[in-house]
Amino acid sequence: MDSSIEHKTIYVNGINMHVAIKGPENAPVILFIHGFPELWYSWRHQIKALSSLGYRAVAPDLRGYGDTDAPAEVTSYTCLHVVGDLIGLLDVVAPNQDKVFVVGHDWGALIAWYLCLFRPDRVKALVNMSVLFNPRSPSRKVIPTLKAVYGDDYYMCRFQEPGEIEAQFAEIGTERILKEFLTYRTPAPLFLPKGKGFNGKPLDTPIVLPSWLSEEGVKYYTSKFEQKGFTGGLNYYRNLDRNWELSAPWTGAQIKVPVKFIVGDQDLSYNSLGAKDYIAKGGFKRDVPFLQDLVVMEGVGHFINEEKPDEINKHIYDFFQKF
Repeated sequence: MDSSIEHKTIYVNGINMHVAIKGPENAPVILFIHGFPELWYSWRHQIKALSSLGYRAVAPDLRGYGDTDAPAEVTSYTCLHVVGDLIGLLDVVAPNQDKVFVVGHDWGALIAWYLCLFRPDRVKALVNMSVLFNPRSPSRKVIPTLKAVYGDDYYMCRFQEPGEIEAQFAEIGTERILKEFLTYRTPAPLFLPKGKGFNGKPLDTPIVLPSWLSEEGVKYYTSKFEQKGFTGGLNYYRNLDRNWELSAPWTGAQIKVPVKFIVGDQDLSYNSLGAKDYIAKGGFKRDVPFLQDLVVMEGVGHFINEEKPDEINKHIYDFFQKF
């Protein structure tokens, strides 16, 4: 663990939030927003690199994760709660900066889109990874739509019933579950049939760690998820329909901040939910009019910032240098 990274607990929006910070005190802030099942730790390579290049890297554990509080109610994990946490955090860590740079991945990317939708006045520019902007359909709720397209075993559908998938994960074991997620490289939707492994494979299938993921890294993730459980992170998925309801006022609204989007061509999210069509047919550029760069990295999976840290660091630095 890098001892030069400062760890703080900050009270924001009614919860205690753990945040990792590194970089000069008055330097431009980059807010890093992690996904599932991740932590501030997922950004360790970016924190180190960008802080050495003159930025102040700020990477929280989102609510429900790591050393940040995990409220008990499912309804405490909506997009409004999480964006509220981040605005509260910025008010404390960057009180003199009207706008900050933002980097998101996976659920963190989704939250970053919401942040830009709700509070574009606080975002200088955004580098988002793996999850495209998902414009709200006024007529189609999220979960019923996913069930209609992919069926009940689709992972987001399996996550809906509180306690159910947690029990399955507990049987399989925290470390095994984290290894399954972090090493997932199938460029297709993910299915979690009951009583079976990912996409129905046997639970005793050996998992070989890729070069970018160390046993030490897995141990760190495992220690935090064993302490906290998966429920907080899963509650984000359980609010997909609630977020759809809450974001009704922003139907048809565009993302009005400068954006660079990066995805791996082996990423499950790039190979499902019509992502490629949305990009190819101009939908993405229509909804994100200030999209300046779109990077598809060949042979790269979902956990792109850990798998290709040097390239990602360069992409982030080159883009933010323009502002």
